[in-house]
Amino acid sequence: MSLASSSISALRKQLAAREITAVDIVDELAAAIAARDLRIGAYLSHDLADARAAAAAADLGLPLGGIPIALKDNINALGQPCTCGSRFLATGYTAPYDATVTARLRAAGAIPFGRTNLDEFAMGSATENSALQVTRNPHDLTRIPGGSSGGSAAAVAADLSIAALGSDTGGSIRQPASHCGVVGLKPSYGRVSRYGLVAFASSLDQIGPLTKSVEDAALLLQAIAGADPRDSTCLDVPVPDYSAELEKGVAGLRIGIPKEYFGEGIDPAVRALVEQAAQRLQAAGAELVDISLPHTEHAVATYYIIAPAEASSNLSRFDGIRYGKRADAPADLLDLYRRSREEGFGPEVKRRIILGTYVLSSGYYDAYYSRAQKVRTLIRRDFENAFQQVDAILTPVAPTPARKIGEFSDDPLHEYLSDIFTLAANLAGICAISVPCGSVPAESGSPLPVGVQILAPHLAEATLLRVARAAEL
Repeated sequence: MSLASSSISALRKQLAAREITAVDIVDELAAAIAARDLRIGAYLSHDLADARAAAAAADLGLPLGGIPIALKDNINALGQPCTCGSRFLATGYTAPYDATVTARLRAAGAIPFGRTNLDEFAMGSATENSALQVTRNPHDLTRIPGGSSGGSAAAVAADLSIAALGSDTGGSIRQPASHCGVVGLKPSYGRVSRYGLVAFASSLDQIGPLTKSVEDAALLLQAIAGADPRDSTCLDVPVPDYSAELEKGVAGLRIGIPKEYFGEGIDPAVRALVEQAAQRLQAAGAELVDISLPHTEHAVATYYIIAPAEASSNLSRFDGIRYGKRADAPADLLDLYRRSREEGFGPEVKRRIILGTYVLSSGYYDAYYSRAQKVRTLIRRDFENAFQQVDAILTPVAPTPARKIGEFSDDPLHEYLSDIFTLAANLAGICAISVPCGSVPAESGSPLPVGVQILAPHLAEATLLRVARAAEL
């Protein structure tokens, strides 16, 4: 097995035995990126000289000592670009500080290496909305990798990265993980600091790992989780030993199967693979329990009111004055604002800003935003009630495998509906993970990966990872 295709745990053993060096890993990844990433488009940039220097000085005694980790390009890393996949930040902006997760990776001995592509400002489910390039699925270059963390998922799947961090606002880690055949974990809201993540929707965003195994996801989560005084939403609660929890198995656990996630619209082949994953858990000693999450049907409408509303507020900072795109020769201050945003933002970002501004405007706030928040409470209560009966919940990640690039580029509603199985976890603030559960044939001849989603209560990542390990192929 090549170094680039190895897991974190395997590389750590080789590093400890002095069979390889951290520089060897960086150099092999750099060669793989040079050879294959022109076709895939997973990376927007990578600083080889900086990574090699960090690798040469790596402390191999640390938990992630010498392991390169790619970062989604909306997570700040000191001295590196942070474009958010947008023309607005593509020139003239270099991160002046480390995000908390970046600093914690460094403290654990990891080497931040490479900036991965994303839908602009993390708004999308295909990585087609990036203003800088399109990312392709490594399993079939005619198909999307999912989004918005499509670059991170594609890099891990194509062995262009050992592991990566992404962000998940409505499924943006789990859905691309499913489409690319890797593990993608969205932690509970408040488990991981958001300081240094360029905000999309502040009550929904979470940073999490994309990896080649559940074991690696546990290692990465261990490194980045924990309280942070710079993020008031980050909780000061103990962080379990996630790797130790993996060994406990699932015997005696109750796994919920919600009827609302297995109805009309799901590809029969996807459904069959998810049901097989449920059977593996049952064979490992878990009990399957039929449950209901009755407000699931309202998740898409609720999300697409709350998330754009928060985005319209968060993106108001991009005004052409403080950083990023600035229109040339503006007639006045209003013209500067208008043209900088017109020239800097892409169509999907503009669509969501307009929608968010509308639902927050006078006369419409109560009709839309206020009602959406009430439905959000009902969705959260659905999960609270379910978790009184079960320890975890098993569902599909997406209704279908990865679609063709450009297939629905003129149909944003279809894209929004593709997130129907992932949005509710963000609205409820619970933890969730996508684990590969097989593949389905495609007309191209290349099998397309499918993931199974596991959901667990708020701050129950230890249980989540136990179930994911048992479901993992």
